[in-house]
Amino acid sequence: MIEPDQIRAARSMLGLTQADLAKAAGLSTTGLNNIERGTADPKASTLRAIQGALEEAGIVFLNEGETAAGGRGVRLRG
Repeated sequence: MIEPDQIRAARSMLGLTQADLAKAAGLSTTGLNNIERGTADPKASTLRAIQGALEEAGIVFLNEGETAAGGRGVRLRG
């Protein structure tokens, strides 16, 4: 599953506001804010909705071992 720091990074790379991403994923802005801050424990379906919206906008999520540092990350589809 994606992590809050990946969501923030992906949103930043795309120049999206929290409101933009929340709308695209079918969430409230407050809900997305809580997820990004790590104060919410979202359902898997919520994380899939966020991931789907970001991937549709051009993001590729990288899992452990796929980044130079060996951790998780994001990049623009190219």
